[in-house]
Amino acid sequence: MQERVILNSWDIVAVIIYFLLVIGVSVYAMFISKRGSIKGYFLAGRFITFIPVGASLFASNIGSEHFIGLAGSGASSGIGVGAFELNAIILLQMLGLLFVPVYIASNVCTLPEYMEKRFGGKRIRVYLSFLSLILYIFTKISVDLYSGALFIQRALQWSLYTSVVLLLLLTAATTITGGLTAVIYTDTLQTVIMLAGAAIVAGKSLYEVGGISGLQEKYMEAIPQEMYPGTQCGLPRNDSFRMLRNAKDSDMPWPGFILGQTPASIWYWCADQIMVQRVLAAKSLSHAQGSTILAGYLKILPVFLMVIPGMVSRVLYKDTVGCATETTCMAYCNSKVSCSNLAYPELVIGIMPTGLRGLMIAVMLAALMSDLTSIFNSASTLFTMDVWPLFRKLASTKEKLLVGRGFVLLMTVVSILWIPIIEVLQGGQLFIYIQAISAYLSPPIAAVYLLAVLSKRVNEKGAFWGLAVGTLIGIIRMILEFSYPAPRCGLEDTRSIVITLHYMYFAIVGFWVTVVVCIVISYFTAPPTPNNLARTTVWTLKDKVEAEDIPLRNVPPSTVESPGSINPDAPFHIKAFNWVCGFNDLEETSTEAQEDNRKETLSSLDQSPFMRKVILGNCVLIMTIGFILYMIFTFGFEPKS
Repeated sequence: MQERVILNSWDIVAVIIYFLLVIGVSVYAMFISKRGSIKGYFLAGRFITFIPVGASLFASNIGSEHFIGLAGSGASSGIGVGAFELNAIILLQMLGLLFVPVYIASNVCTLPEYMEKRFGGKRIRVYLSFLSLILYIFTKISVDLYSGALFIQRALQWSLYTSVVLLLLLTAATTITGGLTAVIYTDTLQTVIMLAGAAIVAGKSLYEVGGISGLQEKYMEAIPQEMYPGTQCGLPRNDSFRMLRNAKDSDMPWPGFILGQTPASIWYWCADQIMVQRVLAAKSLSHAQGSTILAGYLKILPVFLMVIPGMVSRVLYKDTVGCATETTCMAYCNSKVSCSNLAYPELVIGIMPTGLRGLMIAVMLAALMSDLTSIFNSASTLFTMDVWPLFRKLASTKEKLLVGRGFVLLMTVVSILWIPIIEVLQGGQLFIYIQAISAYLSPPIAAVYLLAVLSKRVNEKGAFWGLAVGTLIGIIRMILEFSYPAPRCGLEDTRSIVITLHYMYFAIVGFWVTVVVCIVISYFTAPPTPNNLARTTVWTLKDKVEAEDIPLRNVPPSTVESPGSINPDAPFHIKAFNWVCGFNDLEETSTEAQEDNRKETLSSLDQSPFMRKVILGNCVLIMTIGFILYMIFTFGFEPKS
């Protein structure tokens, strides 16, 4: 039975201050952004500097599921899960150096739009748009709300419906009124709050166990009292302090991680609208690449701020967070598998003094909101730019902006409808679950995007059928795994190797099957046209393109609203609505504006030699740091026997 957590006045003050800061930043973003244009609303006008963009990249990634999932996996199996964070350091630099120049040169608003420009035809664009929306709504949002609900219920004992609905409404208001500008600036605030709060918890938790050396000693002794007789269930793993582990029978096999998980993660960091949309909002190529470097430096921190505190939580709460039997886990957290997902909430409630608990509640709210605002904004961008034109080809700017805002409201309703499902969700290691699902569905997408930017010979037929075959293989594996779940700890696993093959090794299969299908079909069919290749691969970034081939605007000039279309004599509530939505600042079209847009497109890759050296130097430095940390946590972090 969990005791009720009592918050004092200072805790409540901390939460109130957090909400006021978020509202203040959102209102500020409304005043400084040009929300009346497509690029202004969905790409923040492309005037954001590298610090807010880098902070937004970090905050969009570090949601509540990271605090819950990373700490939970740290409690359950040790430092290994931190490999995902260090891997992100390298992939962020791949985004900045390899993918971003291509995306900027092609002058696109969404990644499915890039695929249409690169390959021609609409079926790949439509397929990727719908797949992304389905994944956002039915995996990302549900996982975020589930992990956020775990903390809210444990820390506050609030009604799940009340707390989640209020958060969703604030998230929707931020996204609808301010667009990507508001999302990026609130993400910057959330990053500061998350890092400050998580650093306090990490320092306090290590103090409780006597530092790193105390953790190394006590973690291996954190054995629950009740276990299944004659089994190893509940015992800390022998390789708990090794990041990359045995290739055969471990949860983090090093060949599978390097060769399988890395391609799977390329989709998340380099080919997912949520991440790339932030980078496309940067004011120049240098700022875009600078943002990936900043995010890379920040990604060093989660190992120390989330994974290690999760390991501490197992030491302090070995019979609850580390429960090993169905009976004890059900009694404590109503899960048949594990209670490790409560590692971080238990740590906060157990060791943080009154006053600082409110700060940590604000941290978790920040993590949840930063993720949800990013999902809402990117999903509305995909729907407005890639799906809505299928029904309304000549939609005006005002119509598209209204559709984007309306889709955010729709996602808010869908999220609220998810609450009953969230209430019955049960699970073991949340973060590992997320990675496993990604390993089934994302390798084909990563393979096609890599081939799109690297190969001039891959064509639309090869890309489409490669995606189709790779996705089909992943869906079959996912259905089999959900249909035949793993037996509980201590029982023999008699399932086929098709199901038991580690998800990282399966990611290798999915990735390379897609690559082979793409290449074979492409080489036996007609090559892409020069128009499809111009400024859409790393080899054709500066190809000269005829003026009519450059997308000057996202809609035909005849369909763009002008400021004159806003009635100055309209009633007050209409004027207020237009101001909130930014319709008083709708973009104008003119020959001069079109010429400026054309020049901006052609010069968007300009970069001084000095900035190029600074960026390359920092890329080398951050990747070197990542490699050194891999070596330390794989070979030099285990306790001395």
